Amino acid sequence: MNATAFIFARGGSKGVKNKNIYPVAGKPLIAHGIASALASQSVGRVVVSTDDAQIAAVAREHGAQVLERPAALADDTAPELLAWRHAIDSFPQLFTGPAAQPFISLPATSPLRAAQDVDAAIGKFRSHPCDILFGISPARRNPYLNMVTIDAQGFIEIAIPGSTAARRQDVPEMYEVTTCVYVGDASYIQSCTRLMQGRVGHVVIPPERALDIDSYYDMHLAQWLLTQPYQACAKDAR
Repeated sequence: MNATAFIFARGGSKGVKNKNIYPVAGKPLIAHGIASALASQSVGRVVVSTDDAQIAAVAREHGAQVLERPAALADDTAPELLAWRHAIDSFPQLFTGPAAQPFISLPATSPLRAAQDVDAAIGKFRSHPCDILFGISPARRNPYLNMVTIDAQGFIEIAIPGSTAARRQDVPEMYEVTTCVYVGDASYIQSCTRLMQGRVGHVVIPPERALDIDSYYDMHLAQWLLTQPYQACAKDAR
């Protein structure tokens, strides 16, 4: 297939300076995302949406095309959904052929994402139609069991009021939304007010590939995982 995958990478970053081009395991962070997309059997083109000249140069160097993002859509108050819509609107001017359908976003902050995760997400979106599909991963904690809130007096209580569960087997399995992959219907993305208001599908990403880079700690963890491969990485997304 010749689907187009977008990577959205703005220049400003508060947690990690120059996060999207920060070196990890021998190459800039965004290069890992470009590589996993280009290695996918479902993706024929990768487009990086950015407001930053350095990110644009790195993206081109690693095989991606670049879409210039307006400054108004690149500050830390701008919802990424608006950048997605800008990419969809800009697609006919960038390329000939059909529109960006399905719309695919592969965040730069997931360097452990594998090509098989991309293929699994696109394949499931096509075989089990939905408005949008998220990558999810098994949660390490459960609000029925071992997640708490702090009350006004400073005491903690279980996050789900009234829960008396004592074992993981007794509570619903919980998942976290990852930043690995999003696949959606372009018209839905153009019209929705919230991404999760429609029919939301999923593909399960193994925890060892679901890391989201948001801090220097995350960078160091990614560096270790990318240079000391964990055997469970052979598991497939589903």
